[in-house]
Amino acid sequence: MSDQMRRRSSMRTAVVWQVLRAALDRRAAAAGRDVLDVLDTGGGTGNFAVPLARLGHRVTVVDPSPDALAALVRRADEAGVTDLVKAYQGDTQNLFDVVDRESADIVVCHGVLEVVDAPGEALDTVAAALRGGGTLSLLAANRTGAVLARALAGHFAQAAAALSDPAALPRRFSVDELTALLVKVGLQPGPVHAVRVFSDLVPGVLVDDPASFDALLDLEKAAAELPEYRSLATQIHLLAEK
Repeated sequence: MSDQMRRRSSMRTAVVWQVLRAALDRRAAAAGRDVLDVLDTGGGTGNFAVPLARLGHRVTVVDPSPDALAALVRRADEAGVTDLVKAYQGDTQNLFDVVDRESADIVVCHGVLEVVDAPGEALDTVAAALRGGGTLSLLAANRTGAVLARALAGHFAQAAAALSDPAALPRRFSVDELTALLVKVGLQPGPVHAVRVFSDLVPGVLVDDPASFDALLDLEKAAAELPEYRSLATQIHLLAEK
């Protein structure tokens, strides 16, 4: 991966990582221990799992792709955290074939609701993996951001259809819909953050130099906290507690 691709990747995860790090610290303080048990559903190649393990936490990744899990294992080995990372092939439908209920202090559920047939059932399953007092990190595609992306790409008919019929963009969500799903599975919704408000819209050539990249990153972090920018975001991130 080129340096430019790494920078763009870090831009996409920076806000979520910042929020997740703070949530880890709060959970560790509440639990009275430094090492937490983290379940990463759909964790793929370990974009979050490996950094979490490098912090000293025990991370279990469940993902349906054997290729992604193989990449995760290599990545964990390169980072020297193979003893802290477990990888299992599976999905939310068979989650408890490989992990126990109420076994995780933190559950990471990023990009999962977009690919399952029944988002509510999937969320109910991952919520059941949380211990009492545990925290869920939920990241999902934002419907209004998807409409904007289609319009900017010239797919005006698709964008117009989605304005009048949310079903025209399946597996895209509003903040209210995600909040309702969390409440339905017995979780208490917490902070909401807009993710990738500007970074997917800004041409890469404008952030080739480190100073411009850092300035855009600061802008992303500032916009993430402002509710009025959620409608522009590619993704919405929510924390919830059990």
